Amino acid sequence: MKTTHTEGSPDYRDSGLVFPPGFTFGSATASYQVEGAAAEDGRGPSIWDTFSKTPGKVWNGDTGDIACDHYHRVESDLDLMKDLGLDAYRFSIAWPRIQPTGTGAVNQAGIDFYSRLVDGLLERGIKPVATLYHWDLPQPLEDAGGWPVRATADAFADYAAIMGAALGDRVHTWTTLNEPWCSAYLGYGQGGHAPGRHEPAAALAAVHHLNLAHGRALQALRATSTGAPEYSVTLNFHVLRGLGDAAAEATRRIDALANRAFTGPMLHGAYPADLLEDTASVTDWSFVQDGDLASIHQPIDVLGVNYYSTATVRMWDGVSPRQHNDGHKTTAGGTAWPGSDRAVEFVEQPGPYTAMGWNIAPEGLEELLLNISAEFPDQPLMITENGAAFDDTVATDGSVPDPERLDYLRRHFTAAHRAIGRGVDLRGYFVWSLLDNFEWGYGYAKRFGIVRVDFDTLERTVKDSGLWFRELATTGALPGPGNAQAPTRPEPVIGSTLST
Repeated sequence: MKTTHTEGSPDYRDSGLVFPPGFTFGSATASYQVEGAAAEDGRGPSIWDTFSKTPGKVWNGDTGDIACDHYHRVESDLDLMKDLGLDAYRFSIAWPRIQPTGTGAVNQAGIDFYSRLVDGLLERGIKPVATLYHWDLPQPLEDAGGWPVRATADAFADYAAIMGAALGDRVHTWTTLNEPWCSAYLGYGQGGHAPGRHEPAAALAAVHHLNLAHGRALQALRATSTGAPEYSVTLNFHVLRGLGDAAAEATRRIDALANRAFTGPMLHGAYPADLLEDTASVTDWSFVQDGDLASIHQPIDVLGVNYYSTATVRMWDGVSPRQHNDGHKTTAGGTAWPGSDRAVEFVEQPGPYTAMGWNIAPEGLEELLLNISAEFPDQPLMITENGAAFDDTVATDGSVPDPERLDYLRRHFTAAHRAIGRGVDLRGYFVWSLLDNFEWGYGYAKRFGIVRVDFDTLERTVKDSGLWFRELATTGALPGPGNAQAPTRPEPVIGSTLST
């Protein structure tokens, strides 16, 4: 069923919009960010255990050793999800909890934990949406070369088969990878994410082996899942704005590296020719072997779309960013992307901003959904992450008013509704995040949750945005109003990233 498109308010602050029957309202987390129990019940170390314990890599020296202690509090967290009216819960499985070294023997305690989680969701009428990989690679696999080497994709396919056999009778949707852009470019190129390497050629090899892991995992899951799950992958698309005389060239280059490097092989069956040409000075792509593209190009039931903000880019003219006099500042210095004779630099966006320093642009979400739908008209879509970090304050009565986040969500749900009205086959929307959690390089300094976590006591408190979302999930109609404006851009902190 498609809703009727109306223009609505120019600022995307609509109310009373009704979503189609069957639209999924969910929330999401990731294993390393919430589970804790990092060294319990046979779990091995991941690259994020190593990275977070490396001095200077994460704000305040924070780690995911305890996080939200979801591992021990799973039953009460499940009750919380039911109380919030979630149709579905998107979680990730910690590979080192299943195979402590990334290969070989299975850790039954890890299987048992996720089996209890899936059963608990089903008992409460919540669909389990399981992501196989949200960045916590077993450290022994990184020691052997990590995602830049082909053997990691081989190991991932074996891991997928294990999980398909264990949970494939009950999982509603399998997602292979979360944001492989982050794993490849931030992990092996820019270095702000684990494992923290600065190797452009390795980053591009990681792109391919993540793509290959996706395709081979889909094959393994289909071969071992005995239920009727749907199959998916989640990509964080870059919604680009160009600046300067060469704006089109700058956006084309970043679109190739950030977006089409993944959609090309996954959904079209080939890498874009311009991507290969742009990166020829960095790698000859000889790691792409015969049959790889056919393995990667597997059908999926739904494409996961993560969106937080837009990005503005221009071709770097060789001038120091501080020397520009056009009123814009650069945020990436022209050096974050491999494979260009002339670098592309990221330019500071106009506000308002979230506490992450990301601009708030609900129109970018509508634009993104329309563009993906136009390129892949037969591909159903799901917003698998959207949300915002703000500096929440607990009120004297113990409540957590968060009008900025509530307003952010209201505007982005409006954008999603408008896209549906314009013909996009959008099946659902997962708010990031269910809980305040370990926000990667920011540690516990940034809060994305619709539920507050007191990191001293681990007590959970539903924020006003969570109460608002419960009304939306329960009624299917967009509540209002929540019109607070976001604060000005904060100063950056160590380990800043472009995505959660």
